[in-house]
Amino acid sequence: MRDSKVRDMTCIALMAAVICILGPLSIPIGPVPISLTNLAIFFTLYIIGMRRGLWSLAIYLLLGLVGMPVFSGFAGGPQKLFGPTGGYIIGFIFMALIAGVIIDKHYKNRVLCIIAMVVATIVLYILGTAWLAYSAHMTFQAALAVGVIPFAAEDFVKILICAILGPVLRERLEKAGVLQYRTAVSR
Repeated sequence: MRDSKVRDMTCIALMAAVICILGPLSIPIGPVPISLTNLAIFFTLYIIGMRRGLWSLAIYLLLGLVGMPVFSGFAGGPQKLFGPTGGYIIGFIFMALIAGVIIDKHYKNRVLCIIAMVVATIVLYILGTAWLAYSAHMTFQAALAVGVIPFAAEDFVKILICAILGPVLRERLEKAGVLQYRTAVSR
């Protein structure tokens, strides 16, 4: 029992570190930069599952909130959450919940997982765009033009990468004994 808790905490911390490393890497193209955060979150869901993945995401968000430079562009602090991209950052929680439910139960079904990740990303876009419009005093359409349209194609590519590699990584880590996935019955 203690071994599994230590393993869970280690996996959570490791994937939080991965999100913290990939999250700041971005290409500034306007008020919303191209970021690898969603890629890291989707991989986290595949590798350690939704429950542990949400803990990793919470650690990432808390580290960013207290000022660690883990958000896009190596930024951190509450001003980042209340700035133009704050809605996208908070939207990662909902994205992880929506995609995580499907990935947990159907990670081998790539088409279903792609659909779940697309829906989750659309929810992220809606939340982020609404906050961007509000905080930057833009219309929703203008915020959509700068906060979503430039990213839709590359976000879809990230989703495809995760759908292809995610199940493979999960199965190899499980087969190697590095990770153990618990079913609802064994929880």
